[in-house]
Amino acid sequence: MARPRSEDKHAAILDAAILVIAQRGLAATPTSAISKAAGVAEGTLFTYFKTKDALVNALYLEIKREMADAMMGGFPHHAAIRQQLQYVWDCFVRWGIAHPAKKRVMDQLKTAAAITPETRQVAAAPFAEIEQLFRASVANGMLRDYPVAFIWACMASLGEATMEFMAREPEAADDYRQMGFEMLWNGISQAK
Repeated sequence: MARPRSEDKHAAILDAAILVIAQRGLAATPTSAISKAAGVAEGTLFTYFKTKDALVNALYLEIKREMADAMMGGFPHHAAIRQQLQYVWDCFVRWGIAHPAKKRVMDQLKTAAAITPETRQVAAAPFAEIEQLFRASVANGMLRDYPVAFIWACMASLGEATMEFMAREPEAADDYRQMGFEMLWNGISQAK
């Protein structure tokens, strides 16, 4: 009879994967390095995750859930679009600064071929409210008539640049966070 799986071991494997992938890169990270960092046998890793791809997909979901919790917890549902977007922006860049290893891993996973379309769909679900906010704001003329995917991509790219400057100059982090948001808002807003 197989032993019951431990939530602690599951979490330890995911945590180890973050550390090792952040240091070595996804392609250069064998499962043996992850299991060693987690303090489990490689066979134990495969008890929790059938393949490296299964582990990578679980890791992607875990990090996206954490990001969604950070960005959507306390979301000001009844505020104006600018305040809602500022809230999401602030949470996004603060999360990235607070979790540099997870951010480095997510940068690799978002383009990884191993991430299945199903995983991407599940990971996107917690962000549906923001996507709908963008669509409604484009439709009612508050935001420019840009494709929502393009707005997301611009927000992510500008967020990356903002986080880089926040990390480089922590004493000016709040200024950079606000400057980044102003650039985003001025680029997508129809407000004159």
